[in-house]
This record gives sequence, C-alpha cells and structure tokens, in this order.
Amino acid sequence: MDAARETGDDAVPAEPASASEGSDADDIDESDDDDADEEDDDERSGDGDEARRPSRREEALTNEGEIAADYLEELLDIADLDGDIDTYIEGGRAHVSIITESDVLVGKNGKTLEALQELARLAVMTEIGHRSRLMLDIAGHREKRRVELQDLAADAIDEVKDSGEAVRLSPMNPFERKIVHDAIAAAGLSSESEGEEPNRRVVVMPASR
Repeated sequence: MDAARETGDDAVPAEPASASEGSDADDIDESDDDDADEEDDDERSGDGDEARRPSRREEALTNEGEIAADYLEELLDIADLDGDIDTYIEGGRAHVSIITESDVLVGKNGKTLEALQELARLAVMTEIGHRSRLMLDIAGHREKRRVELQDLAADAIDEVKDSGEAVRLSPMNPFERKIVHDAIAAAGLSSESEGEEPNRRVVVMPASR
C-alpha cells in the first residue's frame, strides 16, 4: 500500500488508550485546555525581512495532526488500502484528510468515518495527555455533506418563514448539527437541539414577533 502525506517522516503510532471521549456538547465548539491555548507571538527578523515564528498553539496543533496521520497511516497499511494523507490547521483545530477514491472508510452515513475520527483523537490524547478536537475527513465526505446540510437548512428556513411554525429536522451528529445551526443563525433565525444521541436533532424556530 502506498500511503503518502505531507507531514514528515513515517512513524508507528502508539496504540490509543482505552479511554472514552464524549462528543461535543450542544453542538458548540469546546474551548481547549489552557496550556494549549498559550501563544508565543514573538517575531524574528533576518536580512530585513520579518518571519513570524509559529505560536506554541500552532505547533501543538501541528503535532496533533502528525500523531493522527501516523496512526491512520498504519491503519491504512493494516487494511491494505490506498490513500494519501494531508494535515493542516483550520478554525483552531488540527485537520487530517485521507485523499482516496474509495468511500469504504466513510461507511453508511459517515459512521465509519466518525469511528475512525474518535480512534485518531484517542491516539492523539494518549500522546499529548489531553483531549483533542481534531477533525478527520475521508474522500471529501465532510465537505460534500456540508453543502448538502446548507441546502437542507435553506429549505427549512424557507418553510419556517412561510408557515410561521417550528420545523424539526432529521437526527444528525454534532458536526452536522453545528453546520445547520450556523446556517440558521446567519439567516437571522434561531435554532435548538432536542433529543438524545443518536437521535438528537435540530429544531428551527420562527422569528420572534
């Protein structure tokens, strides 16, 4: 299996600890550990040009991505699956993307992807000692799903405005609910989540009168 990525030398990941980890509460991004939030904003100059040194926060997130990439790369080898692995930082999180034409690691409704993300987070937590908010995408599934959910939210917004009544959407995972909440807020309406996992759903509320 040829797995290539842009994050340095290959390494064998540590086996993730058998610790459990809850999903993001109420679909809102959680704050990170205080020590991980510390930043070093000092800049260094050379030959008249200023080059910003990566903050400690950026370095920590880069490290999270590399740990997860190493772990996932070994999983791909074990499963004899092809895929390139890319890492980057966005929105205050480490992101890992497995670039592949196959959706076998995505699974039905993204359930295999979610399970692999949790395993990757556990592998990172084993190394760094605290919870990671790392995001994993495979075969562009999350981006495609984001577009679908934004369209779904737009339809729900139109229905609420036309009927003046609340609209309940189908159950979604925390990642999906967050996208819908953001789209609804951007449209000037409010929303809330109701129910328990895995049947927790978004309710789009009509504008207050």
